Amino acid sequence: MKSIRRLLTLCSLVLLTALMVIACNNNSGGNDTAAEVVRVGSKDFTEQFILGEMYSLVLEKEGFQVERKLNLGGTPVAQAGLLSGEIDLYPEYTGTALLTVLKEPTNSDRQQVYDTVAQGYKDKFNLVWLAPAPMNNSQALAMTQEKAQQYGIKNISDMVANADQLIIVSTPEFQVREDSLPGLKRVYGDFNFKKLIPVDPGLRYQALFSGEADVVEAFGTDGQISANNLVVLEDDKGLFPPYQVAPVVRQEALDNSPAISDALNALAPVLTDDTMRRLNYEVDGNKREPADVAKEFLVQAGFLEEQ
Repeated sequence: MKSIRRLLTLCSLVLLTALMVIACNNNSGGNDTAAEVVRVGSKDFTEQFILGEMYSLVLEKEGFQVERKLNLGGTPVAQAGLLSGEIDLYPEYTGTALLTVLKEPTNSDRQQVYDTVAQGYKDKFNLVWLAPAPMNNSQALAMTQEKAQQYGIKNISDMVANADQLIIVSTPEFQVREDSLPGLKRVYGDFNFKKLIPVDPGLRYQALFSGEADVVEAFGTDGQISANNLVVLEDDKGLFPPYQVAPVVRQEALDNSPAISDALNALAPVLTDDTMRRLNYEVDGNKREPADVAKEFLVQAGFLEEQ
């Protein structure tokens, strides 16, 4: 009798264990997000903070646990984080990938640049580029309305013709990057500004608005462009490559959690130049927190429910 009871008890334990395994498997089915931790990184400037928060919030909405590793540093640090597995994804720009990471020649065609970097990252690093946003944070040159009208400048060719009368304020890298001053001289002809003032990136617009400079090295989604109605000079000879942003993801992370791509690809179409300029200015100009700005936008765009 005792042997029968022991046998029944053993059978019950085996059955219970089997049911628990089945239940666990069922609970982790579907997109398998509940147990997955996704580590989201970003570089070290305003737009990256906002995008990193957006990616994190959208993934959390889909049930992922997100570990934020924002403000890592520049491109080499973020890229190294992906390759080492410290992070699973971060927002990157097609132009940066083309010139800085892959060391390819500059190209102004959006689709060609995206195709080149997507294939290059897959072949060299086993990294995947998801859908690019329409926004373009490309290199640019900008002036106030008053200065542009004073010199009759609408495009970069006009600026080059007046360069010896103009003072430009820029980041120090502007003097050495292929898509900056060296590229300008190669494409538009040799010229010299009256003066070039290299400053920390955060001080560029301060110098322009104080009247210390006539031209500023800008980036296409800078919040100050819209907020101050600046004239962005047309790149009439097509030097600057596109800098569309997209999540770059470790292939292993996508293999484990395919739902990452659907969640982040859905976000891409709403990230336009006007949107990012406005959001960047909310942080830089109105001194709001990137996380608050990102969440507010996602609620307004219908990605999150208002709480």
